[in-house]
Amino acid sequence: MKKLRIFTFIVFGALFFTASCKNADNTEVHEHTSDEKEIPIDSTQFAAFFTKHPEFNEFKGDVSKLYSKHRHYIWHEKKGFIEMAEVLYNRVNQLNAEGLPTKIPYKKELDELFENNGRGERPDVNSELLISSTYFYYAKKVLNGLDTSKSKQTGWFLPREKTDYVAYLDTLMQDPKLLNKDSSELFSGYFNLKKGLKKYKDIEKKGGWATITLPEGTKSLKEGDDSPAIAQLRSRLFAEGYIKADSKATQFDAELKEAITNYENNHFRKFDGKVGPAILKELNVPVKERIKTITVNMERCRWITPDIDKQQEYIAVNVPSYRLRYVRDGKIFLTSNVVVGKELNKTVIFSGQMSYLAFAPYWNIPKSILEKEIKPGIAKNSNYLADHNMEWNGNMVRQKPGGQNSLGKVKFMFPNSNNIYLHDTPAKGLFNADDRAFSHGCVRVEKARDLAIAITKKDGNWTEDKVDKAMNSDKESTYALKTKIPVYITYFTAWADENGNVSFFDDIYERDNSLANLLYKS
Repeated sequence: MKKLRIFTFIVFGALFFTASCKNADNTEVHEHTSDEKEIPIDSTQFAAFFTKHPEFNEFKGDVSKLYSKHRHYIWHEKKGFIEMAEVLYNRVNQLNAEGLPTKIPYKKELDELFENNGRGERPDVNSELLISSTYFYYAKKVLNGLDTSKSKQTGWFLPREKTDYVAYLDTLMQDPKLLNKDSSELFSGYFNLKKGLKKYKDIEKKGGWATITLPEGTKSLKEGDDSPAIAQLRSRLFAEGYIKADSKATQFDAELKEAITNYENNHFRKFDGKVGPAILKELNVPVKERIKTITVNMERCRWITPDIDKQQEYIAVNVPSYRLRYVRDGKIFLTSNVVVGKELNKTVIFSGQMSYLAFAPYWNIPKSILEKEIKPGIAKNSNYLADHNMEWNGNMVRQKPGGQNSLGKVKFMFPNSNNIYLHDTPAKGLFNADDRAFSHGCVRVEKARDLAIAITKKDGNWTEDKVDKAMNSDKESTYALKTKIPVYITYFTAWADENGNVSFFDDIYERDNSLANLLYKS
């Protein structure tokens, strides 16, 4: 459960005499005057409310818990609704800005309630429970997101924390403005994407962008070329903010080259000097689809604990961007390209605690690879094991330490049931590819040596020479970390900086559409 401080409600007015009696069913019912500081609520009317409002039935338990705790009206004061009720109503009316394509239950009834001149001056159970149920609806949609069972359907196995939204409501009652941007409840990446969502919706309102079409026979565009397609390219980059002004010029000039270079850098790629089919395919994705991608990733952010923003040290791998970040002292200390699992061996989205490093490691061949690749190789070539620096180890096969070991010269271990870890690789050329889904599921790290040096120097005051000696040994050795490092394997196809500038990445495991379907139908 997230760490929330539980506050008591603000005390209004003076305390007056309250009489009570009992119904035939022995349920206590309170009578009250309009001057009481806390107006008791009749819980016998709750069932009738939910019969009338079946779309809120999933919140029966939360509502019951809320009024078992407080036993009085909480959204009303003598002069009408309390401030928190007004703030909640305002936030619910802005669900579209939260990337939620959802229809608000009983919206007309809620509007009539808040647009009424009396605005809550006469408390009744129906209006009270309507606001309470709307609060739990908002908390579920915006703060919690889809149920854990549904997020797992999309391949997401990072642990999700459960929040007591009854307790959280007490906190909001003390400071309603927290609901407008509560960093204690949502991961910071959410708010960055929210800014991006507004930016792309503004682009959509202006008409979006047109398709870039290469002239027949033209395979790519480069600096110095002159073509109508270059004017289209310029307008497209202007729409997304990569060029300050659209001159509509058909000449591929230095300004356009700089814009494309920035576009590629923003997607963790190097511009090779040519604008070819791959870049144009990305640029031709309609703004409507980009908006959907942002909303899908805002949903994923709801599944991330906001506690990660407070962590001083962790490693995060984002599979679609093929990127690793090592955060230390709350700041990015090292970034590296990575290679992840190919389609048939998808890298699992989960988290763990890095506990040790293995230098000059053996590679213990997984049984699946042994059966599908090694044994057929041995059947064709009796020297297969020797040729690949492998040996039998009991009834399994392992690859011995060395420069051609598939794990390279170091692996970073965070024990888990998925048998996934970070490791070096001798196949350095793979890091130059735009599509880097090649592995059997583990994550290959381009800057494995740099990462090993950074970790061991901080944790155990190791030198670079000591790391190099361990990595190039012909015997495996391990280094146990004094302080474990959290590791997060994530899946974000859109990511934004604090200014709302969004980078988009290929949905390599094709998970966005399935999540969008769940999100739009929920």
